[in-house]
Parts: sequence; structure tokens; C-alpha cells
Amino acid sequence: MNQPTFRKIALGLLWLTFTIYAFNFAPPDQPDTLDLIKRLSTGQIDGINPLIVALFNIMGVLPVMYACLLYTDGRGQRLPAWAFSVASFAVGAFALLPYLALRQPNPSFVGKKTWLIKLLDSRLLGIGVAIAAMGLFTYGLTQGNWQEFVFQWKTSRFIHVMSLDFCLLCLLFPTLLGDDMARRGLKDARIFWTVAFIPLFGAVIYLVLRPQLAEIATPQTTAVPT
Repeated sequence: MNQPTFRKIALGLLWLTFTIYAFNFAPPDQPDTLDLIKRLSTGQIDGINPLIVALFNIMGVLPVMYACLLYTDGRGQRLPAWAFSVASFAVGAFALLPYLALRQPNPSFVGKKTWLIKLLDSRLLGIGVAIAAMGLFTYGLTQGNWQEFVFQWKTSRFIHVMSLDFCLLCLLFPTLLGDDMARRGLKDARIFWTVAFIPLFGAVIYLVLRPQLAEIATPQTTAVPT
């Protein structure tokens, strides 16, 4: 079995396992879940553990980080990358894992950048994403009540699954990284492994420092080894 096939099977099994676990083995739903989501979505956070506030909001930042890679990757895919990207804002890894499992290697970008790709490729957006991610992480880490969070993680399906979703999104970023580096002419494998071994922070630093995609790129034949 070659590496791309193994990766597809592994990611497909991960999606299936996560889905089955989330709906059958995670803690039960709590009666106040919908009210909690509404309050978090509208900024009514008084009395809510800052760890949960930070986690909920960072789950909105992570799909933006993925979009910065997905839309350029999608240029060479049969799959509509934008559909999976949009869905990830609502359901996170549940939406992204099928794309990651079904996509084909795509270490090249040919053609002109659309206005959206230019936006997602901009260093200014990368800086904004980095500030948001690091700010939320620091806020939750320093202001949150860990004892209360652990209790909610054990008793609330929403908190439990959202936490696992966060971990998956942080760990899966390298599945798109190698091809994105190749599209930008980055051939140093040390960059890949540095980003891979520093979840979340490695990814945001990469988005800030990566060179911009060429307007018309020459197809590459190999990606950074992963």
C-alpha cells in the first residue's frame, strides 16, 4: 500500500471513528447546551468559564487558518474545497476530514489568484489570525477555571466534542502543509516538521512568515516529504 492510499484510509477511519464516538459514546447532551451556544455566539459571556469562551471562539479561528490553505489547494481538486471550508465553521473536523481523506496531492498552483485567494494569501490576514489565536489561547489559559472545565468535559457532549475537535484541527494541519510549502517553493523539510511538532502555534507562525503565492505558478512535481 503506497503512502497516499494509506493516508486516505487512515483519515477516513479517523473521521468514521470520531463521528461514531461523538454521537454514541461522548457524554450526554445537557439541557442548557442550546442556551450556552446562543450566549457564546452573541457575546453574552458573563458567568461562563473563560476556557469555554476561548475554546468556542478559537474554533472560529481554526477554520480561517485552514481556509488559508484550502482554497489554493482546491484549485487543483475535483472536490469543491470551498464547501468543506464553509462547513468547517459549523462542524469543524467533521467537515474537513472527508476533504482531507479524498483530496489528491496538489503541490502546484497554476493561474491567477482570485480576490479571495489573494485575501487568504495575505500576510496581514496571517498576522490577524495569529493575534486572535494566541490572544484567545492566553486568555483561556490564564483566566479559565480548569477544575470546572474538566467537570464539564466529563459531563457535557458539547464541551467534550468541541475539545476533541479542537485537538484534531490542531494536529491535522500538516496534512495540507507539505503541498502548500511546495506551491511556494519552500523545500526545507525542517520547516514542515517544526510546524508539525508545534500544534496551533507552529501553524499561525507559518501563516505569518510563508512567502506569498506567485500569481502564475509553475507546476511542481514533488511536495515536501512528510
